[in-house]
Amino acid sequence: MLKPPRSWQVPEDWLQIKTVDAHAGGEPFRVVLDGFPELKGNSVLDMRRDAKENHDRLRRALMWEPRGHADMYGCLLTPAISPMADFGILFMHNEGFSTMCGHGIIAITKVVLETGMMPMIPPQTTIRIDTPAGLVTAHATIENDSVTSVAFHNVPSFVFLKDGEVSVPGIGLLRFDIAFGGAFYAYVNAADVSVNLIQDDFRLLIEKGMTIKHAVEAEVRLQHPEEADLNFLYGTIFTGPPLGDQADSRNVCIFAEGEVDRSPTGTGVSGRLALDHSRGLLDIDETLVIESIIGSQFSGRIVETTTCGPHEAIIPEVVGTAHITGRHEFLIDPDDLFKDGFILR
Repeated sequence: MLKPPRSWQVPEDWLQIKTVDAHAGGEPFRVVLDGFPELKGNSVLDMRRDAKENHDRLRRALMWEPRGHADMYGCLLTPAISPMADFGILFMHNEGFSTMCGHGIIAITKVVLETGMMPMIPPQTTIRIDTPAGLVTAHATIENDSVTSVAFHNVPSFVFLKDGEVSVPGIGLLRFDIAFGGAFYAYVNAADVSVNLIQDDFRLLIEKGMTIKHAVEAEVRLQHPEEADLNFLYGTIFTGPPLGDQADSRNVCIFAEGEVDRSPTGTGVSGRLALDHSRGLLDIDETLVIESIIGSQFSGRIVETTTCGPHEAIIPEVVGTAHITGRHEFLIDPDDLFKDGFILR
């Protein structure tokens, strides 16, 4: 009979990183609690640069195999920067460090409240979070000592380009829109590229999504009015009719280095609200329910209109749920040839 490995001690030269894992709408979210070096900088964007330049191997170790996978997602927590914030957050994935993440806001709100990192005050607890894209406010609904849903007010979201056209290899001339919801996305009608928004088309969605992303990147120079670090195309969002009876539309987001979002994509929903509002399809306080490739749902509404530099913008609210899936202590053996991770797609 095997005995518990109680006598085994982690060697002193091994790195130990502790996390809590969760998901929102099926999209994973690994929250690093301890073991990552302290990030330097006077803003979350500064800390993002420090992480990219000096600690990217640890991002790979936590996101890539053998501890993660090609579609893993996670975050590092930072001290608050702005006077109103409770803490800061830096998102990471298979390609690097992103600027905003809606499913991540929903998941981190669940994690910090249910693990006791912040006090849970029923019936609603409000948390303010510094992100690389700006301050985001999350409102957690509390029932029976549990976070049953999270509604967050995102950064100003706006349409950058409407009815653009680009020649895409293997596809031809394609119409697209670009909107910002914490990151820039190219929005494409799935029917225009002969792809179905279902799990069976998973590989085809990746292939076409990345081809479109690279084609748009080559043709369009993105410019955020306030932060140059936000001037990049995060991904392609395919839109189409819903498959479920309770949704208004279906979004499938292909982002970073070919990741497929299992959730409806909180930042993508924010940009979608801005697009629909610009076309006169959605008014203030009207609700839009969007489902993901696996059928999970986020609802969105426009809280108010505003501006972002020269752009007419909205403040979107996105609502979803999250669940905690595990606690981990990851170990990094300095003699492991694959200690920094690897990735297969």
